[in-house]
Amino acid sequence: MCKHILNFVGILMIILSVQTAWAGGFIIVMPDQHSDPNIHNNRINPALFPLETRSTKIVTNIMEQTASTSIEQVFYNPGSRQLEGYFLFPVPKNVVISKFTMNINGKEHEAELLDAGKARQIYEQIVRKVEDPALLEYYNNELFRVRIFPILPKSEQRIRLTYTETLKKDNGTIAYQLPLNTQKYSAKPIQELSFKINIEGKNDLKTVYCPTHQTEIIRKGDKKAIIGFKATKIQSDRDLKVYFNMDEHKVGMSMLHYKEKKEDGYFFLNLNPGTNEQNLEVVEKDIVFVMDKSGSMSGEKLEQAKKALKFCVDNLNEGDRFEIIPFSTEATSLFGKTEKVNKNSKEEAYDFIDDIRAVGGTNIDEALEMALASQEVKNDRPFFIIFMTDGKPTIGETQESRLLEKLKENNKGNTRIFTFGIGTNLNTHLLDKLTEMTNGYRTYVLPDEDIEIKVSNFYVKAASPVLTDLKLSFDKNIRISDVYPKKLPDLFKGSSLSLMGRFKGTGKGKVTLTGKINGKEHQFVYDMNFEEEKIDYEFIPDLWASRAVGYLLDQIRLHGESEELKEEVVRLAKKHGIITPYTSYLILEDENTLTNSNSNIPRPRLLPETSLEPEPMIEEDIAIFRSNAEKRKSGARSITLSQKNQEMRMADNLDYNGADLEINDQVEPQIFTNFDTKNDIVNVRGRAMYNNNNHWVDSNLNIADTDKMTRKRVKFNSKEYFSLLQDDEAAEFLALGRNVEFMMNNTIYEIYQ
Repeated sequence: MCKHILNFVGILMIILSVQTAWAGGFIIVMPDQHSDPNIHNNRINPALFPLETRSTKIVTNIMEQTASTSIEQVFYNPGSRQLEGYFLFPVPKNVVISKFTMNINGKEHEAELLDAGKARQIYEQIVRKVEDPALLEYYNNELFRVRIFPILPKSEQRIRLTYTETLKKDNGTIAYQLPLNTQKYSAKPIQELSFKINIEGKNDLKTVYCPTHQTEIIRKGDKKAIIGFKATKIQSDRDLKVYFNMDEHKVGMSMLHYKEKKEDGYFFLNLNPGTNEQNLEVVEKDIVFVMDKSGSMSGEKLEQAKKALKFCVDNLNEGDRFEIIPFSTEATSLFGKTEKVNKNSKEEAYDFIDDIRAVGGTNIDEALEMALASQEVKNDRPFFIIFMTDGKPTIGETQESRLLEKLKENNKGNTRIFTFGIGTNLNTHLLDKLTEMTNGYRTYVLPDEDIEIKVSNFYVKAASPVLTDLKLSFDKNIRISDVYPKKLPDLFKGSSLSLMGRFKGTGKGKVTLTGKINGKEHQFVYDMNFEEEKIDYEFIPDLWASRAVGYLLDQIRLHGESEELKEEVVRLAKKHGIITPYTSYLILEDENTLTNSNSNIPRPRLLPETSLEPEPMIEEDIAIFRSNAEKRKSGARSITLSQKNQEMRMADNLDYNGADLEINDQVEPQIFTNFDTKNDIVNVRGRAMYNNNNHWVDSNLNIADTDKMTRKRVKFNSKEYFSLLQDDEAAEFLALGRNVEFMMNNTIYEIYQ
């Protein structure tokens, strides 16, 4: 078979995935060079023989460390010619596959497994023939291959494959990976894609997360979970990765880290108490529901809010205490203090809620003061305030700064305020600062959204705290810094908590989690090993950077801009390819060509947006920006900024890594065009690569001291090129294209065509 591939003249690679690449495998089509007029000088027209992906369905069953994956794909040959080809499936690294079967149009086929060495030979031959290095992404993988003939014209090709693998475990965390990054070869977006991953274990299943894609995770008791995804006409530019662990700790911990030699590392830590009722002791809490009933809440808004309030009362836990404070021109209360949950108190609450009517102004000052006063002195119980409003303060204290000062004075220390902003006519800065000061969470309900659904969905997660006042510590040989979120929130039953940060040091050590359960302090100790070099989890640096930038943008939005904050946003955004109001990165041609006499190719350089000349803004835009600052704290745009910053601050998958080029309400806008953020930025080994006119440039070139580095120019497809390809690190950069400039081992490599 290998000899056959070496002999054919043209190769067209068309991936069988979702638009993407959700398919996991791809086809190499081998046309008849003698009968096709488009072939010239041993080159094939890449527009020939495009296959279309009609559907891709993936089902994976994982039991402990054994995973069985079934993939069904339907392809369509829209051409008028019969084709011959090979189906290739790159085997994920570090897994052991014990069974692999294929069914093509109803007939069983035996697939040939090529080890990594033979697979590299195949990939190199493809690169030489087609002059497309994209498959080098899988350069170090083993490879399954099967011949497909005939691929009939105007007909579907149905492929089913099943394989079983043994998954690897790292620091107690089990990893599952599926090759999906094949979008660059798809003729069209996949019409229909779905995958379902069933996970089951003998011990309790604790942490389950997917950092690469936004999926639905459904828990099925203590030992089972389902990860699901379904979409049409979509794209994926990364492989699917899932991580989970099973242990007997009351709180499960999964920790992964990424570290390059001689550099500080990044860590990703996920905490999950699971769902086992016997292991979980739910913390008793005091909770106050504060609801706006001003005149602007009349009608459907009030009815939805009242239904949401009844839902929360229905789902109070035994041992909880609660209070209800509706407010308009003045605030009133149901009990005058927090009352124990029982049948009588619930019935009183239902009647009280039914009698709430919308009328009057918005006295946020009195409502918050009354809510904070209902907390008992010297009380270790967590104290939650659910605060719902659709307006700005109009009665009592109306100044944002003074309201926050009063909150600080009256807060006894363990208060959490969860805000629900309804509509767009409210002060987002005030609501966001309330949550920031109390380590709470903010939610906005837009006019076309249902208040009841938003509040009830939140309360289901927050109804049952299992660990409060969290603290995290590491052994002395590991020093951590820049942890996000800055303040650890409480941990709730059925929910997980993800932390990301930087670390120095290596070696084995212990991680200690400390928290309170009903006023008593508890410790959970976990064994970890931090390696000198660990590059398996390349998603961690980018997720960490997304959280860091989201936090910094929030600080600027809520507290004002400083040069230090701005510079840090620019630095992180440039290194990790994150689009922010400050930084839109374009690759421009340098006026000077390279000094090498063998080439007149201009060297690309990377510049931050602040050094570019923006398109002139129209006077109306400038006037809007320079209007009263208070006006910029409300409205739909202010809510959008708040939501996006919070999404970045809490990002736990790469779909959140970056933000649209929106105007921050503290930053004068600049407008840039002709920049495709999805296709012009990719991340390799924890740093961004930028593309302009098919030239890829390493973002580190704008950070490092390049004057002291050696520069090597290597011609694409040359003997030196394939020699460089033997370096595992280099292969990841070479896979980007024919013109790539990157740093490695204190050397700048420039690949040119």
